[in-house]
Amino acid sequence: MATLEEKLIAPVADEETVPNNKTTVGVPGWLNQLIDMACAISVLGKSLVDELALVDVLEDKLKGETMHLQHGSLCFQTPNIMADEDYSVISNSKTVVVTAGVLQQEGESRLNLVQRNINVFKCIISQLVKYSPDSTIIEVSSPVDILTYVTRELSGLPKHHVIGSGCNNLNSARFCCHVAEKVGIHPRSCRGWIWGEHGNSSVSGWSGVHAVAVKLGRKVESTYDVIKLKGYTNRATGSSVTDLTESMLKNLSRIHPMSTMVKEMYGTENKVFLSLPCFLNAQGFTSVTNWKLKDDLRGRNLMGHPERPKIHL
Repeated sequence: MATLEEKLIAPVADEETVPNNKTTVGVPGWLNQLIDMACAISVLGKSLVDELALVDVLEDKLKGETMHLQHGSLCFQTPNIMADEDYSVISNSKTVVVTAGVLQQEGESRLNLVQRNINVFKCIISQLVKYSPDSTIIEVSSPVDILTYVTRELSGLPKHHVIGSGCNNLNSARFCCHVAEKVGIHPRSCRGWIWGEHGNSSVSGWSGVHAVAVKLGRKVESTYDVIKLKGYTNRATGSSVTDLTESMLKNLSRIHPMSTMVKEMYGTENKVFLSLPCFLNAQGFTSVTNWKLKDDLRGRNLMGHPERPKIHL
C-alpha cells in the first residue's frame, strides 16, 4: 500500500541527504537547557542552518523542547529540526556548540566548576568527534578557557577547529554597551575588545576603543549581576554563540574575541587558551590580530589568575 507521502508527491530525482549547513547544540546528559535552548532559538531565528540537531539523555525534556521548536517552524526557515538520545543524530554537523556542564550558582566562581565539568567532557567529546570529525567545536561551558583546552586535548582536532566563546561578543558587547551608555551614543557606534581570561581578570582593551574613553567600573561583574537578579544567564549567550556560528557558516572572516591557543603569542610560553581577537570563517579561526600592547598591560592580566586549578584528564 502506498504511503501518504507517495500519494501526495511524485519524485523526479534523488534528494541530497547530506545537509549543507548543519549545527548541533548541546550534548547528552548534563545539558544546560537554559543556554542550549537560547542558542537553538537564536540560530533558528537567523536562518543560518538547514538542519538543527539537539541531543540529551533526558528523553521527556528533549522531546518537549523539540516539539516546541518544531511547532514554531512556520516562523523559521530551517526545514529539519531533529533530536535524539543517540549521538548519531549529530552526524555531518559543520558546527557543534557544547553547552554541557553544571550551572554556575550565585557567588560561585567559574573556576569552582573545573573538575566537575572535565569529568562530563571525558564522556562526551570522543562521541562528538566520532560522528562529526570535520566539525568546528564551539565550547561555551564554564570555565570556558580551561574547558576549551580540555576539548582540544580530548578531541585531537586541529587547533583552528576548537574555539571557546571566551570573552567573545557577549563580554565585548557588555563593554561597548556600558561605554555607549556613558557617552550617550548607540552601542553599534562603539567598538572595543575584551581580552584574556574569561572572568574577573579579563582585560579591557582601551587603546582599541573607537569611542570616547570613559572609565568603566563594573563590566566584569555584569554576569554576576544577572545571575543575582534572575538566577542564570542564557539569552545574550545564545545570541553571541550564534554570531560566531554565522561567521563560520557564511565564511565571513569577521573578527571575534574568542578563546584559542595562545602559546608563543604576546610573550606567552605556556600551552593555554585565552581570548584574543581572531578571524573566523568557514575553516574555523584562521588568524589572530597582532596588537601592540602597552608595557603596563603586557603579561599583566592576560594569563588570568596566578594560581591555576589542577585538572585531571
